[in-house]
Amino acid sequence: MIGVAALARIAARTPRSRAEARRYALAGFLARALANPATVIGTLIVLALILAAALAPVLAPYDPIDQVLNDRLQPPGAEHFLGTDHLGRDILSRILYGARITLAVVLLVAVIVGPVGLAIGIAAGYFGGRVDAVLMGLTDIVMAFPRLVLALALAAVLGPGIGNAVVAIAVTGWPAYARLARAEAKLVREREFVQAARLAGASDLRILVLHVAPLCLSSVIVRLTLDMAGVILIFAGLGFLGLGAQAPAPEWGAMVATGRDYIIDQWWVATLPGAAIFVVSMGFNLLGDGLRDVLDPRAQTGRAA
Repeated sequence: MIGVAALARIAARTPRSRAEARRYALAGFLARALANPATVIGTLIVLALILAAALAPVLAPYDPIDQVLNDRLQPPGAEHFLGTDHLGRDILSRILYGARITLAVVLLVAVIVGPVGLAIGIAAGYFGGRVDAVLMGLTDIVMAFPRLVLALALAAVLGPGIGNAVVAIAVTGWPAYARLARAEAKLVREREFVQAARLAGASDLRILVLHVAPLCLSSVIVRLTLDMAGVILIFAGLGFLGLGAQAPAPEWGAMVATGRDYIIDQWWVATLPGAAIFVVSMGFNLLGDGLRDVLDPRAQTGRAA
């Protein structure tokens, strides 16, 4: 297996072709990522979430919605590794299947808010003037409301359900990416290669897609990774209030809400789904923090100083 030192040596070589330059850049990225403990730990936690979601039918010992009232509120033991809830459902199986819901929500929100925020931000930063004023005015209107409060209001209006919760979270989440992309685009639009492309007759759309957006993408990806912990917490909050996934779906926030009635004597019913939310949120935070150090040379320079 290639180690960090070997990857660093590969990245330090002088490339002789464009393909070789890409390989050296990838080797440098991997070397920096593997040398960063936050990136490694966060990646392992996120990979564990993905594996739990993908292998839930194999790993789960019981059906997550199968009710066995004779086994209700069983403590963690050999038969039920993490115990059972008030309806006799196996908590480990419900946590594993709940990882599927959590991962699906994270991916759906990322697919919506990332491209929307990036497109609005680079358009505002590149064109400036009235376009910037209109787009940033819309962004400021959305950002004027606390994100959680606005998400709760939208979810209440749209009605309970996973799809409506995703829409509510996405509608409240894109302004931060728009502002970030706008700041990056305002710097990029004055660069020499953008001016050269404009003089060569390239259209504004071509410049935005091929020259501006790729340079803004790394910052958006880092912000997106950092925000995924917030997305998980907001979705769990909606589930806790009954505005997310509906019973009998094994959603972590709803499981915590169910277990709060038994928190004193049967602590595992609410604590273990809450621990899953905490660990996964921490994993995305660590991954985002590590990616910021790996992808942003300014962050590395500040740490080295």
